[in-house]
Amino acid sequence: MQYLLVGLGNPGPEYERTRHNAGFRIVDGAASKWGVEWKPWQKLGVYGKANVAGREVFLLKPHTYMNLSGQAVSSLARFYKIPPQRVVVCFDDVSLNVGKLRLRGSGSAGGQKGMKHIIEQLGTDKIARLRLGIGPKPEKFDLVDYVLGKFSREDEKLLEPALERAVLALECYFKDGLERAMNGFN
Repeated sequence: MQYLLVGLGNPGPEYERTRHNAGFRIVDGAASKWGVEWKPWQKLGVYGKANVAGREVFLLKPHTYMNLSGQAVSSLARFYKIPPQRVVVCFDDVSLNVGKLRLRGSGSAGGQKGMKHIIEQLGTDKIARLRLGIGPKPEKFDLVDYVLGKFSREDEKLLEPALERAVLALECYFKDGLERAMNGFN
């Protein structure tokens, strides 16, 4: 059985450690732990493959910029015939405190434009998602400036163990299913 694990972010060194690239960081951590080698995917991103708990898992980092992430996701999912219910998308969430994880099996995009585009491209909101809290936006900040900004040193200290927990949550999801992963990591 094949799955698709997607990390959302923006390509390029200027975005590398920004809040909006939390999804890339989760998938990078998984790729490192699982020994994944990245290869280009149709000029839309990079992908690799791992065996996780007996499941063939494709990892994908779209390089279409956040708002067009659905192009890469739908392309790879169609090519490998992976249905939306076996897609997991990792991304940042300003409504959660820094380091907080939230795993769900479906729902709205919640204002996350990359997720919105994926829902549009796959034609359903029944797509699992792992959201990583990047903290509430301070009042003085514009939302775009905040998500494209870098984490403070204090927030990075909270983020590192959260990124490790996110990979453990994904392993639990692939091994034991959504419910068990939600109960163990939300």
